[in-house]
Amino acid sequence: MKRVAWVLATWFGCGLSPVWPGTVGTLAALPVYFAVRGHGVGGVLAAALLLTVFGIWAAGIVADGSRMHDPQIVVVDEVAGVLVALAAAGPSLASVAAAVVFFRLFDVTKPFPARAAERLPRGWGIVVDDVVAGVWAALAVLGLRFLEVIS
Repeated sequence: MKRVAWVLATWFGCGLSPVWPGTVGTLAALPVYFAVRGHGVGGVLAAALLLTVFGIWAAGIVADGSRMHDPQIVVVDEVAGVLVALAAAGPSLASVAAAVVFFRLFDVTKPFPARAAERLPRGWGIVVDDVVAGVWAALAVLGLRFLEVIS
């Protein structure tokens, strides 16, 4: 089970990227998004929830094994978080791109309560802060869609 946790936590090795592993993990979530978006917002959010639950488990195992609070190689949190953001995306590629960019912005800046969520124990702190960043990104995308900046 430890091997499964490591594969999931690193999102099939994306977290091992020597450059910007968080961004690589974020972009590696796009195939999941495109596979489930035909099921609507509910399908995207179901995938995000599933990856959040299993991501918390996997991130906790990797954190314990590496003896680090939030190892950079764990990127399943980016996958779960960006899927939350992508749930708000419309049909256009501009909308998808906006969700990804806003997610990365909020993942890095950690607006309230994301920074506080980082202090949760083990895998919870690793994953939940990114889910919060995904909620902020979804709100930003919905705002742009409401203003008809993107579709």
